[in-house]
Amino acid sequence: MPRTLTTSPTTTAHPGHDAATVYTRPIGATPNQANQSNEGVWPAHSHDEFSPLAEVVVGTARGAYLPDPHRDRSAWLNLYGDLTADQLAGVRGGPVDRRVIEESEDDLDALADALTGLGVRVHRPATVDHSRPHATPHWSTPGLYGYCPRDLALIVGSTIIETPSPMRARYHELDTLKDLFARHASGGSAWVAAPKPRLADDLYPDDAFGRPTLGEGEPAFEAANVLRCGRDLFYLVSASGNEAGLRWLRTLLDRFGDYTVHPVRDVYRYTHIDSTIALIRPGLVVLNPERVTDDGIPAPLRSWDRIWCPPMRDTATIPARAGTPLLSSPWIGMNLLMLSPELAVVDAAQTDLITALERHGVDVLPHTLRHARALGGGLHCVTLDTVRQGPRESYFD
Repeated sequence: MPRTLTTSPTTTAHPGHDAATVYTRPIGATPNQANQSNEGVWPAHSHDEFSPLAEVVVGTARGAYLPDPHRDRSAWLNLYGDLTADQLAGVRGGPVDRRVIEESEDDLDALADALTGLGVRVHRPATVDHSRPHATPHWSTPGLYGYCPRDLALIVGSTIIETPSPMRARYHELDTLKDLFARHASGGSAWVAAPKPRLADDLYPDDAFGRPTLGEGEPAFEAANVLRCGRDLFYLVSASGNEAGLRWLRTLLDRFGDYTVHPVRDVYRYTHIDSTIALIRPGLVVLNPERVTDDGIPAPLRSWDRIWCPPMRDTATIPARAGTPLLSSPWIGMNLLMLSPELAVVDAAQTDLITALERHGVDVLPHTLRHARALGGGLHCVTLDTVRQGPRESYFD
């Protein structure tokens, strides 16, 4: 039987969410950290998706807001990219439903408490009123949310990379984590940001059905398009990551050492990779059977044992805002977080996936995010691992 996380709303008095919250329970020694207190500084250190987790950011739903897809082609593309203009006709932006925010925050607090109880140092983003607009000479938009810290920050070894999201509403989303990034930079991390894209309307040409696509006029991609596996990274070319972004990332990582960035093309056209491919441990991968075929498995992963993800149990509750579609398909249920090569946090409703993982020797901690589909983020999305206890390895030699 799997072990169980506490998933009921926490009764612990949490610090106020108007500033970044840090859970400071002591953790085990991590690279360059063994002789430092919790108030010290150290670099980020995360080479893959599965080494033992030591430090993580858990997102927040507070202040979440949906931009209007009729005024913002990037919001149409990245929130509702499968809908035609006629199907989108009744959808409007606005604040996320209070129930969705409150229940999501309870679930995120419970996740943060559970990880803290396992000895992981947990950070929380500051709360931001995302209804407040920001602008460039090309456009003006409200923000989105801090629910998915994974999406825009890519940790490669000790390097922190701010990625150039193709979504205008996310232009300043990482501001809530910059104090943490500055702390890691003080400890020795390189901290770089991709060139800020213009995100003008011509970056989003129409497809044959009149829906916006992501063009190639400038690098645009999100960190959640990337899976890390030591010296190898997998980059999904999709509506949230273009070929220009792939070239930029390859060029950057050439300066940082011996890395290979493998493109994943013609697998999933919409957004991120982590509900399509999940790296469990060296030699074991979970694949989405609706998106990945035998021929479509990235070449380096074809020698690994594979779990074809069982059908998902739909956990949808209510939309993020009345009259809006859900932001994720039921496949958000395979969006899991590895705490070590032997231990995964998995959507508690996905009992068939839990059983499949256990058959492969992976212990499972079930956890519930009631509004994962409404807000477009599962357990991998709502976390950003900044420190894992493991060296950079080559897993495909």
